[in-house]
Amino acid sequence: MLLAAAAAFEQETAPAPELNAAEKQFQEAMTNVTMTGHFTVGDSTDLHEDRYVIESVSKVKGDLWKFEARIQYNKKDVKIAMPLPVKFAGDTPVISLTNYAVPGLGSFTARVVIYNGSYAGTWAGATGHGGTLFGKIVKNDAAPQ
Repeated sequence: MLLAAAAAFEQETAPAPELNAAEKQFQEAMTNVTMTGHFTVGDSTDLHEDRYVIESVSKVKGDLWKFEARIQYNKKDVKIAMPLPVKFAGDTPVISLTNYAVPGLGSFTARVVIYNGSYAGTWAGATGHGGTLFGKIVKNDAAPQ
């Protein structure tokens, strides 16, 4: 028990990973923002609204980033902290999920490019459905509560 407590304390006091210029820009651009856009399902051209309120993102280690978010999708509203892999293509972040379980929403595979206040990508659910998604990233007026 004492070892577990010591390990937990060590994790809490570990220094934050150093960020390169692209990572710093990503962290600043994705803190206290709302991602508002649309997604498609299958080959349909019908657009469905989605909305993600991102309170903060912070690098955990390597390609892993912690997203503090509120997801409004498919008539569900879930607040969650998610560790997500983010890879960089030069200065462009790409959220890269493969069979990633989101509590309350299901499992997803997605590749989402974030660039200059916009996002776009593809997604697929565990049951074989999927489509595209795209939208704008806008800073919120006040700090998240």
